[in-house]
Amino acid sequence: MENKFIDRRKFLSNTAKMGLASVAAPAFLTSCGPKGPVYTPLKQEGEYYIPELPDKAVEGRELKVGVIGCGGRGSGAIINLLDAADGIKVTALGDTFADRLQNLREKLIKERQQEVPEANCFVGFDAYKQVIDSGVDMVIVATPPVFRPVHFAYATEKGVHSFLEKPIAVDPVGYRSLIKTARQAQNKGLSVVTGTQRHHQRPYVEAFQKIQQGYIGEITGGNVYWNQGMLWYKERQAGWSDMEWMIRDWVNWKWLSGDHIVEQHVHNIDVFLWMIGKTPVKATACGARHRRITGDQFDQFSVDFEFDNGVHLHSMCRQIDGCSNAVGEIVQGTKGSWSSFTHEIKDLQGNVIWKFDEEAAKANFQQQNPYVLEHVDWVNHIRKGTAHEEATVTAESSLAGVMGREAAYTGETVTWESISASPLDYMPKVLELGKMDMAEYVVKVPGKAK
Repeated sequence: MENKFIDRRKFLSNTAKMGLASVAAPAFLTSCGPKGPVYTPLKQEGEYYIPELPDKAVEGRELKVGVIGCGGRGSGAIINLLDAADGIKVTALGDTFADRLQNLREKLIKERQQEVPEANCFVGFDAYKQVIDSGVDMVIVATPPVFRPVHFAYATEKGVHSFLEKPIAVDPVGYRSLIKTARQAQNKGLSVVTGTQRHHQRPYVEAFQKIQQGYIGEITGGNVYWNQGMLWYKERQAGWSDMEWMIRDWVNWKWLSGDHIVEQHVHNIDVFLWMIGKTPVKATACGARHRRITGDQFDQFSVDFEFDNGVHLHSMCRQIDGCSNAVGEIVQGTKGSWSSFTHEIKDLQGNVIWKFDEEAAKANFQQQNPYVLEHVDWVNHIRKGTAHEEATVTAESSLAGVMGREAAYTGETVTWESISASPLDYMPKVLELGKMDMAEYVVKVPGKAK
């Protein structure tokens, strides 16, 4: 797209050479001269983080990595890391189940010619400790989310850099643990990156810059969506205990996943919190279960989040086949709006004043996959010795999802103050592959019956 304010191909070409961080907010983006509009920044350059997004991480010493959670996301994340950087050696694997670990082990041999020694393959609920203690420099944590705070705390205690798949908390107890550990990681100079990959997706990063530079004015509201068909589920097999079935079917159980408003819709909630730079002060919501086959979760939520400045965010997520689908975000401001559906900013008259130039990005960068680019950023910080942690902001986004969930479950308005201090803890007292009290895992019903 031709931009009357700047030749975007030249801009992206310079960005590729210099790194996005070094050209975060040039003067011509906030003031376009006597004939162009003048934007009032929401934040000044240096007050917000812009990642460098080269095609590949910088060269450096060999890094040993372990994977905790060898299912679909853990398997995908380690391949993304190997695409992101040279000199990465997979040295340890851990999972609750041997078959999932073996699947990833074979995948690494076949696709990347990396063989993890049998002695460094660990199975069970304590496998995370054995992976971290095996001598790794960095660890991918991709187990069901309820375990994330415990695994992150142990990795940080041992001085290991962490990649935490989202969400990173499913309850307030986990949230508070994560905030505490994040401070410890900062003090130790560790690099902690999370799986909210839109923070490393080129059109989102550039839109974030434009919004901070004032292109839409002060943020006045927004809408975020993750509406899609039903996700996968696992039917119970003969010989599976209650615990084994629930973990293998984890995406359908609220104690393991946080429900899909937390497990998946956290992406969209996180985008709005990133853009506005605030957490909501309260949430009022509704939700229901109509079609889900296993587990104890809802299959739809609608939440009104309110912020301390009176701004409202409407959040909607649904997982039901045969319904209209939408995944994305819209942010409204006093001077215009941004939509991730089109990756463009419009003024109040509907004129497009900025649009992400996908063709220019393709011409200047080979790597467009944000799942790879988040690992590029992770490795860059490790090899450059620069501390970086994303756990705090992702913990806040996860807790916002929890706040919306609890508002829907109870039918009550839930405040940030109350949810952040709540004793709610989803972690079972005993972790073993045996019988569970399944009467505890029932679908919530809001309000009171007449």
